[in-house]
Formats: sequence, structure tokens, C-alpha cells
Amino acid sequence: MEQDCVFCKIVDGKIPSTKVYEDEWVLAFDDIHPMAPVHVVIIPKQHIATLMDVKTEHLRSLEAMVHAVQEVARRKSVDKTGFRLVINCNEQGGQVIFHLHMHVLGGKKLKDALD
Repeated sequence: MEQDCVFCKIVDGKIPSTKVYEDEWVLAFDDIHPMAPVHVVIIPKQHIATLMDVKTEHLRSLEAMVHAVQEVARRKSVDKTGFRLVINCNEQGGQVIFHLHMHVLGGKKLKDALD
């Protein structure tokens, strides 16, 4: 855990969140500034700064994140209608919080681009 990381604080329970899914490896919660009717953030419980920092020892966390995407999609009823999965990487890629995370967006027809 990184003491200044907001997502590590959410994992630790120091910052509240609306949990959608949780297991030993990951936590999924509703985004506090949703960009779609369904907007869930999925994070590994282990601190990994960016996608570029993923190492072999993190692969179990990534596998768990993919499983969480499927579970979140079912729980939010977008598994059949469709959703977008986004991973922003580094500043120019739009990453604001430097703890690896995925955005699950859905619940309406999404535009071709997010900008």
C-alpha cells in the first residue's frame, strides 16, 4: 500500500466507496464522477502505479481484474447490452490516479470517443 494513494486508502477502508464487487485480489466500486449511467472502477488491491509497471508477479491481479469486469457487467446489467472497458496509462493517456485501474462504462449507447 502507498500511503498517499487514494485507491490504496479505499482498499484500506480509510475512504468510503460504494462497492460493486470484491474478492481477495480486487475491489470494484461506483465512480464518484460517473461519465455514463454505469461507471465502475476496478482496482487491484496490490498497488501497481500504471499498466507499464505490471510485472510477472502481478498477473494474478490482472486475471482477477478481468474476472471482476465480467462480474460487474452482470451485476450492473450491461453484460448483454454492452459496455466499454478503459485503462488510461500515464498523464498523456489520461491517467489521473497512479494506481492501475479499469473503468467499466455502460448503460447507454456510448459515443465513438470519450473526448
